[in-house]
Amino acid sequence: MKSKILKYSVIVIVLILIIFLVMIFTQNKTQETNLQDEKYHIVTSFYPNYILALNLIEGIENVQLTNMLDTNVGCIHDYTLTTTDLKKLENADVFIINGLGLEDHLINRVTKTYPSLKVIDASSNIIKEELIKEENSEEVNPHVWTSITLYQKQVEAVADFLKELNPENSGKYEENKEKYLAKLDELKKEYEETFENQTLKAVSLNESLEYFKQNLNLSLISIATDHEESTLSGEKMGEVIDKMKQEEIKVVIIDKEDNDKNAQTLIKETEAKIKRLNSGLEGKEDLDSYLDIMRENLEVLKNS
Repeated sequence: MKSKILKYSVIVIVLILIIFLVMIFTQNKTQETNLQDEKYHIVTSFYPNYILALNLIEGIENVQLTNMLDTNVGCIHDYTLTTTDLKKLENADVFIINGLGLEDHLINRVTKTYPSLKVIDASSNIIKEELIKEENSEEVNPHVWTSITLYQKQVEAVADFLKELNPENSGKYEENKEKYLAKLDELKKEYEETFENQTLKAVSLNESLEYFKQNLNLSLISIATDHEESTLSGEKMGEVIDKMKQEEIKVVIIDKEDNDKNAQTLIKETEAKIKRLNSGLEGKEDLDSYLDIMRENLEVLKNS
């Protein structure tokens, strides 16, 4: 009889402990959820915007930053949104995009799903005279972050919008903006000093790289091509080769991830060299990622 009582007592005690632990776990999860809900949720469209925003929210504990797309997606020209991507915007207070048409094929679905979501266009204060038009088109090249100068304008635009939309952290956004702009000024100075007394002539086979010429003495001939497949007509290839020979161009620039089929054809005919640059579409989730990528590119160009 005593053994049965003892047995039942142990079972009751165990059940009480389990109930107690479940209550504590549930309470902690509820508190954690409440803390998350109290945070200001920022979502960025892709990697360059994510690194920009990461610098602006440094040290702000009540702000949560999420990148909608994986950081290894690369260029989002032809990207199709998934349900998982859209889910990341469910509790967002603001959505930061590059603008200039880069996300046009995505933004309609986003705004249709979340009509009250506030959208920040990072390129809103870049004037049209600073933009490069695509070959034989009125459309502009949206890859402005590869220009340090225009990237700085994006930093300023996003910071100003965040100060207005999330005034609680206005002072910190301003402080972080000035800190990051100072770092970018130093980077820009390195570029300008490196090419101060020399001009580099090059052919670019990737539109993502065209804006590099804004921060160095780069005479750049840009060739419109589908850099994913790297296809050019024989006629166009002949024109480029003739141009390179006439102007003694000895450098062909492509992205580090590009197919080099066209580039290989050009260098065989002109004795030029291929230089692979990083367009900054993917990388580490680190405050200085953009700076590191651009310094890596500077080293590549130095050897040209």
